[in-house]
This record gives sequence, structure tokens and C-alpha cells, in this order.
Amino acid sequence: MIPLHRNPAFYQLLADSYARLLGRPLVPQSMPAGEATEWLYESAPFAVLAHNTDPDPLFIYGNKAAQRRFGYSWDEITGLPSRLSAEAPNREERQQFLARVERLGYEAGYKGVRVTKSGQRFMIEEATLWQLLDADGKQHGQAVVIPRTRDI
Repeated sequence: MIPLHRNPAFYQLLADSYARLLGRPLVPQSMPAGEATEWLYESAPFAVLAHNTDPDPLFIYGNKAAQRRFGYSWDEITGLPSRLSAEAPNREERQQFLARVERLGYEAGYKGVRVTKSGQRFMIEEATLWQLLDADGKQHGQAVVIPRTRDI
């Protein structure tokens, strides 16, 4: 099985659902799916994370920018409960945010405190979270683009 960070079909799910809901492309320039898959994972200047639809959602994707910011390798971040990206006191706010996205399809301009593997706190800013919906409307989880972060 191809890991999701190398899977053009998963990239297409990310990119197509983002474009349908937000009306703009996920990747700034037009490129073939294979090339875009690689660029988003290896070179994107913004973090991208996705989690599945489990009752306690698990990260299934985290590009290199996300791995660097959160301090996890691919093998560590995939399978990690996504709630662990926030400290316990901030998890209720995060859960309310996820519920709004479920109702509305996406939310842009989100900011909140997150935590690295080592426990360092940082602020995510101008994040956009969206539903991972395929062309038939089936939900596969949620994904987020985090364009900016700052240490706190």
C-alpha cells in the first residue's frame, strides 16, 4: 500500500475537497497530481494535517512542515490521536471548532494554542480546517492548513 504522503489519490481528495469548499486551489500553481503530491508533502511552506473519522480521530497525514512544527516523524504523527495536538485545557475549544467545521464544511481564520511532542506551546494562526469530502459527498475526515505559527 502506498503511504498517503505519496498517494496521488489522497492528494486529490485533499485538493478537490479544499477547492470545492473554499473556491481556491490548495497548491498555488497548476502541476500534475504526482508532482503536486510530492510538493505538498516535501516543500509546501505551510503545515497540512489530516485526521480520519474515528470517534477519537487519528492523524493520517502530516506534511514535512507539520512534522517539523509539531516535532514528530511521519511514523509518529500518523496514528497519533489528533486531540493530543492541543493541551488538555484547550481540547474543549478545539472540539467546538471541529464541530463547527462539521456543520459548515470549513472554517478559515482560526487561531489556537497547540503543543509539540516535547510539550512546547505555540500558536497556530489563520488556519483553515475543512471536511475531506469525496466527489460523492462521503466524509473521510478533516484536514487543516496552518500558514503561520508563533512560539508563546
